[in-house]
Amino acid sequence: MDTPKSQHILSRIHATTRRSTALFAAFLLLLLCTGAPQAVQEKTEAAGTDFVYPGDIWQRIEDPASVGYSQAGLDQVTEYVKTLDTTGLLVVVGGRVLYEYGDLKQLSYLASVRKSILSILYGKYVADGTIRLNTTLEQLGITDIDGLLPVEKKATIDHLITARSGIYHAASNGGDSTASAPPRGSQEPGRYFLYNNWDFNCAGYIFEKLTHQTIYDALERDLAVPLSMQDFDRLAQRKSGNLTRSHYPAYHIWLSTRDMARIGYLMLRRGQWHGRQVVPEYWIKKIIRVKTRVENMNPEPYRKGDFGYGCMWWVWDGPNAIGPYEGGYTASGAYGQFITVLPALDMALAHKTAVPPRNRQTLMRQFRGIIERLIAARTDTDGS
Repeated sequence: MDTPKSQHILSRIHATTRRSTALFAAFLLLLLCTGAPQAVQEKTEAAGTDFVYPGDIWQRIEDPASVGYSQAGLDQVTEYVKTLDTTGLLVVVGGRVLYEYGDLKQLSYLASVRKSILSILYGKYVADGTIRLNTTLEQLGITDIDGLLPVEKKATIDHLITARSGIYHAASNGGDSTASAPPRGSQEPGRYFLYNNWDFNCAGYIFEKLTHQTIYDALERDLAVPLSMQDFDRLAQRKSGNLTRSHYPAYHIWLSTRDMARIGYLMLRRGQWHGRQVVPEYWIKKIIRVKTRVENMNPEPYRKGDFGYGCMWWVWDGPNAIGPYEGGYTASGAYGQFITVLPALDMALAHKTAVPPRNRQTLMRQFRGIIERLIAARTDTDGS
């Protein structure tokens, strides 16, 4: 029976229950809120904030011995570099500068390193679906002077960026292996590697067509700004090529040596920069994964080298891809332009020259000489 007294007691119980419920809800909300920063912090740490990154300027390693290198060994690097045409060299270990030589600020032409940079830019837009790699040239309405063959139109964007399109149309610029190309129409897309500038130039055109921006605007917004490049100049970037040979010009790029090194370090950190995933990690892994093994490279002399090919990156492959070179890869351009990453050494290198083109094998041998002397300068080696 509900007496006045019992109703009063029940009322107090209900009020207490409501207060307890409210206090519990507030406590739960507080727990969730205070837990969120911790979760963000853990996620950020997992994303790479425990690594060293440059700010507006690169930090330098004052004592090479502190990171396992001898000063005497690095002096040997200098003596060797003085015999070359090197104009700029920056070596980053663990996110700080171990070694530098020459003018690191000068903007100069990167030659085919531009292709590796374009492959990085692709990542964001492949991830969000703007670019679908299995799209064919026919679906995109791609043609060129005197047209493309039916079999060539079956090539996809992925075939272009891996140099396996089977399209041997003349490019608007030289510096490739077109002279060694099979007859047009003789190779199905995806079956045969050939380093052909037509593929790379068309891949640049497709990037601009699908993202509705120029490569240079994307370079500035998606790389130069997030990476705090020190010397980037949007106005210095310009295309060139003979448009009577092909509709698609080369998208040449001008950067400084120290800004090239930022790109190398971004690659070394799998697309992370100060805790931010600037380029999707899965995409970085994709473009440096060997698509064409060294023994399947064309023309045949490439099979005697150290490199297979990924997505516009040259990748150490075969019997020499061991020890310091295991997992290594490089962007390579005429004259001796390189952005090279050696994960086994936690190292990224940027190298430049400014001389007329030389034989590619000679340039690679000279650059390999730099790397070998850097390896010889290590004091913490276990013999690998």
